[in-house]
Amino acid sequence: MPGSSTARALAAASLAVLLGLVAGCGSGGGGGDAEASGARTITTDRGPLEVPSAPQRVVNLNGGLASYLYALDVPPVATDTRVLGVTNFDGGFPPAWADRAREAGTEQLPAGDSLSIEAVAAAQPDLIIGGGQGITAVQAMQAYDQLAAIAPTVLVPRTLTGWQDQLDAVADAVNKADAVPALLDQYQAKLDEVKGQVTPPAGETVYIGSFASEKLYLIPSTAALPALGQDLGVTPSDVVAKVPDARLASTGDSMEVSPELLSEVANAPNAIVVDSGGRSLEELKQDPNFAQLPAFRSGNVWELPATSYRPDFDGVLSTLDEFGQIFPRQGG
Repeated sequence: MPGSSTARALAAASLAVLLGLVAGCGSGGGGGDAEASGARTITTDRGPLEVPSAPQRVVNLNGGLASYLYALDVPPVATDTRVLGVTNFDGGFPPAWADRAREAGTEQLPAGDSLSIEAVAAAQPDLIIGGGQGITAVQAMQAYDQLAAIAPTVLVPRTLTGWQDQLDAVADAVNKADAVPALLDQYQAKLDEVKGQVTPPAGETVYIGSFASEKLYLIPSTAALPALGQDLGVTPSDVVAKVPDARLASTGDSMEVSPELLSEVANAPNAIVVDSGGRSLEELKQDPNFAQLPAFRSGNVWELPATSYRPDFDGVLSTLDEFGQIFPRQGG
């Protein structure tokens, strides 16, 4: 339609103007700030990359990475807000860091099936951070060249599923590695506190991912949540070892299993269901595929919220509290 062609032409012209403005900032605006504070070269999956030594206008493309920026005291000027099972296309900051986002004046990036390059450019970033897991990571990868034309762009590898590794990657990008030890100390103190308040269940625990899908998913023992539980003494079941030719998701933190194999693989005496936008524990109890499992038959099954599945720094602290509530200390 002629109207559509005209609209596309105007959108392209608008983007060109925005990119032109940002390029201008590179020599006198945001870029000038970077030059004034110096630049440094970091190593990324795409090779060496020069980034500001003290970035002032960070745009974050993955809601799952925002918590690290606030914890490192580098609040983004604009951020994606989507966190699996917590927020989606409706917008709104996730509760864990909503107050800090509002206090910092962080703007929300539009959430959609594709990344808004125009919105990123309009924020006039001197550094862009993306990657990690989820659809937003895919969007950033697909738009990398466009993003890199706006500002230095760091994509956290999707293979980094542990929160400590993600924290290190983000801290390296914003030159805040010296702030990491204090955050790790904060985690260790919380871990020690909760350890003294729990009695882990006897035997292994299988982790079940409940997503907005009809398929059945288990969470490998090497993923972030089971690893966190293991820090508390909750022994994860190695579900991958029980499946011949197991095929994990590209992020490595979920594994699809057929209904026929579920009873053979998820046969641990305990189970934890992570509701990430799928069916609740009570709903799964009505499903014959799950009702037959040993943990469900014995009642040794518990539920954790979506924030525990791929926990960021805030999520890992709150998940420790969740473990404390479902496994309270028994006896003396």
